[in-house]
Amino acid sequence: MTKLLHGNEKNRLTGGREPLFSQKELLVLAIPLLVEQLLEVTVGMADTMMVSRCGEAAISGVSLVDMINNLIIVLFAALATGGAVVVSQYLGAKDRPDADKSAGQLLLLSGLSGAVIGAVCFVLARPMIRLFYGSIDTDVLDAGVKYLQIIALSYPFLALYNGGAALFRSIGNSKISMQISFLMNIINIVGNAVCIFGFKMGVDGVAWPSVVSRVVAAALILRKCYREDAVLTVPKTLRLDGGMAKRILGIGIPSAFENSLFEAGRILVVSMISTFGTVQIAANAVANNLDGMGVIPGKAISLAMITVVGRCIGAGDHEQTVYYTRKLMLWAYITMGLSNGAILLFLRQLVGIYALSGETMELAITLVTIHAGCAIIFWPLSFVLPNALRAANDVKFTMVVSILSMACWRLGFSYLLCVRMGWGAVGVWVAMVIDWTCRVTCFVLRFRSGAWKTKYQA
Repeated sequence: MTKLLHGNEKNRLTGGREPLFSQKELLVLAIPLLVEQLLEVTVGMADTMMVSRCGEAAISGVSLVDMINNLIIVLFAALATGGAVVVSQYLGAKDRPDADKSAGQLLLLSGLSGAVIGAVCFVLARPMIRLFYGSIDTDVLDAGVKYLQIIALSYPFLALYNGGAALFRSIGNSKISMQISFLMNIINIVGNAVCIFGFKMGVDGVAWPSVVSRVVAAALILRKCYREDAVLTVPKTLRLDGGMAKRILGIGIPSAFENSLFEAGRILVVSMISTFGTVQIAANAVANNLDGMGVIPGKAISLAMITVVGRCIGAGDHEQTVYYTRKLMLWAYITMGLSNGAILLFLRQLVGIYALSGETMELAITLVTIHAGCAIIFWPLSFVLPNALRAANDVKFTMVVSILSMACWRLGFSYLLCVRMGWGAVGVWVAMVIDWTCRVTCFVLRFRSGAWKTKYQA
């Protein structure tokens, strides 16, 4: 069967070259990523439901800190992306020694960044929360500080897990990270239930299980990385290599800057919506929850895109780069069509799960309809295609486009439509679609121009 699949791929490529990935290999890479993304979203929903039992101050404090958490997770994910791109490129070039060396550098940089960020968040938890949210109720502030200080202890382990998971994705083995993610989420959910319902703990009952689950996940992924039969041989003694670190950070830092500003922009538009009252805030929160489910397939394929395109670029094969990018984009459109189509089909029933008033429910339905309907058309080209450019080292272009589009279209039009014209949350979501349209135009033209072919230097 594998030979047949390789033969079909070869027929589609000119010159009779051996394809870098078979259909089976692509599926083996993408499906576990899909499961992992699904676990992440569903466990997040379960956490929110359980912490709500701790009282309004607790859930408010946790939800505020989660905004900070998301920014930090984005930094770790961007660093992991930089490492995955570099390792994939070396593997594509069949340069095993440098692939091993870059894997070690990624783990070292991940551990160092996690330790530094964790220490800063632990020591400066109270001033950080005040800086982000200004004057908030004392009980909410105290709950947030306690939660952030405990969860900060897990940052070094979370960073190491992300780095290890990126390494396995770069060799085409996403099954490992899926299995460990499943165990990590089970520990988290069971721990939350025991601490909250059994020991009647507060925010610390939500935080400590997350710390334990991340410690376990980091230990397991590192054990897998250092196995003797591993595809990559990670050096047992790690020393900072300036050149290799610069190469990883050269991709990771622009991605981190871009994604951090994107998250900050989301916080700003939520602050605009909050001025319109509880109905708008609640409807926006529910819509965000459901839309997170709709983009799960796209997020999984965007991660797969890093590995596949990185390998093609390292091999110096631009034709296969174009071929596999188009193939994965087709998969993204099919799966996003199915997921968002299902949401639209059962929209009223899905929104009905939440205890909403009639006005809030109707607004939530409107917002989800805008997102799901437009995501089928625009989301893959807005967020999956740029990962192909990043894997080809075209990171500055994606960073500049994303930042300018967010500032000009999403933030600018959100203020115009939401605040000045009084459209509320609907104005913000219309501005989001305008932002997507700009991103699609820029990324499609860039990919078609072939300018990305000049960015990689072996």
